[in-house]
Amino acid sequence: MANIVILPGIGGSGEAHWQTHWQRRHPGAIRLQPTSWDLPDLADWMAALDRAVAATGGVPLLVAHSLACLLVAHWQSASSLPVAGAFLVAVPDPESEAFPIEAAGFAGVPEGRFRFPSLIVASSDDPYGEIEYARARAAQWGSDLVEIGAFGHINSQSGLADWPSGSALFQAFATGAQPCVKR
Repeated sequence: MANIVILPGIGGSGEAHWQTHWQRRHPGAIRLQPTSWDLPDLADWMAALDRAVAATGGVPLLVAHSLACLLVAHWQSASSLPVAGAFLVAVPDPESEAFPIEAAGFAGVPEGRFRFPSLIVASSDDPYGEIEYARARAAQWGSDLVEIGAFGHINSQSGLADWPSGSALFQAFATGAQPCVKR
C-alpha cells in the first residue's frame, strides 16, 4: 500500500474516530500536525501538510476528514508536492450556519479540478455539508462521489468505529489512484 497521510478536521479526530483506528492499522501512516486543532489557521495547516507529505519520502495518499478536505483543496493549488490521490470524507460547507467560526480562514475554497485523483464520501444528513454541496464540490474538483446514506458527519458520533465499509472504499480508491505531479 502507498504511504498514507491522515488529515483530521477541527478537533483532531479523537481516539474513537475512524481515522485514529485506521492509523493504528497502518503504523507507517503520518498524521497531520498543525499548531492547533481547535484554532485552525490555513497557512499553518498548509505548512503542516507540506511537512507531512515530504516526510513520507514517497507519493502518499491523503485521507482527509471534514475541515481537512477544504485544506486539501487549498493546498493542492498552492503546492507542487506529488500525491497519489485524496480520499475526502464529509466535506463541510463554509457557508453553512453550522460551520465553525474558528475555521473561517478556510472559506474561499478553490473550485478548479484537482491535480490528482480524488474521491468524496458524503452522508445524506451531514449537519456541516448538505449532499448537494458534496455533489457540487465533486463536479468542481473532478472528484468521484460515493453517497453512503445517513451517517451524520461520518465521525465518532456516527458510531462507525473503524468503519469497515469506508476502509473498503479507501482500498478500492487506493488501488485505482496513480501518482500525478502538478504540471
